[in-house]
Amino acid sequence: MSARHPVSARQLPRQRQPELELEYGRSRELGYEAPEDAGFVRCLDHGFPTPLARWHYHDEYELHLIVATSGKAFVGDWIGQFHPGHFVLTGPRLPHNWISLDVPDGGVALRDRVIQFPHEPLVQASQSIPELTQLLPLLERAKHGIEFFGLSERAMQYYDSVRARRGLERFATFLALLGELANCTDYRLLSNVQLQGCEDDATMDQISSIVNQITQDAAHSMTMAQVAAQIGMSESRFSRFFRKATGNTFVDFVNRVRINRACQLLMESDRYITHICYEVGFNNVANFNRRFLEIKGMTPSEFRHQSENRFGR
Repeated sequence: MSARHPVSARQLPRQRQPELELEYGRSRELGYEAPEDAGFVRCLDHGFPTPLARWHYHDEYELHLIVATSGKAFVGDWIGQFHPGHFVLTGPRLPHNWISLDVPDGGVALRDRVIQFPHEPLVQASQSIPELTQLLPLLERAKHGIEFFGLSERAMQYYDSVRARRGLERFATFLALLGELANCTDYRLLSNVQLQGCEDDATMDQISSIVNQITQDAAHSMTMAQVAAQIGMSESRFSRFFRKATGNTFVDFVNRVRINRACQLLMESDRYITHICYEVGFNNVANFNRRFLEIKGMTPSEFRHQSENRFGR
């Protein structure tokens, strides 16, 4: 293409999707460990600005500790503030990015301390090592991103210890860290909704089926009375079980799923907000805007505007 006629930013297609991080891009120059030093657990330290700070995802879990600067964090459909000590576990293929807004001239040499680890080996090992099953609920929650509170100093100690060790000692230290996270009760889920468990396995299976049905087609979900009748429960009994299993009333859960779908459309399309409102199942714009503000802490237009910053450009 002629240098005289560069393509303007307005002519370029807008990037909507997160970038997939591939193995060949994990070089030592960017802060990754050498391949011979990384086994099941991979460590990464990097500063800011860096090519690594972009809207992206990968197949591994990621423990992410911010040690310097403040700014905006983007995890799935969650947008929030971060400061030093911000400590998050993201699950496989959950898009994320952290954009610092108070970087001094010349940047910072160390902003992020990261540990990445794969899914399958842990899950497979748990089938023959019962103790590892204690980690499975943590890994399930990580699908939505988990922010931990009050653990930043301990996390830093673990990071230093994991990074300094090799072989079995490194793996044992890493498991000790995961054990603390699995037992931590001071956390919040960042993106979407999450089942919390129920002592009645048969009922939990029914609730899970309903949750999947709502998630796949929230715009046409049935009323609570219809769903309760479908599984042979009274409305009051179904309401109790559903709230215990999901942490939400049935109506609140449906609204959260619909808002989550709206967030996806706001981030990945140019559809009018009014069109998105009806597409995800709301009957009027005022109710949609009110529910969106309650759940996300901002209006749909503000969410769309802020989400554009997730690319870091």
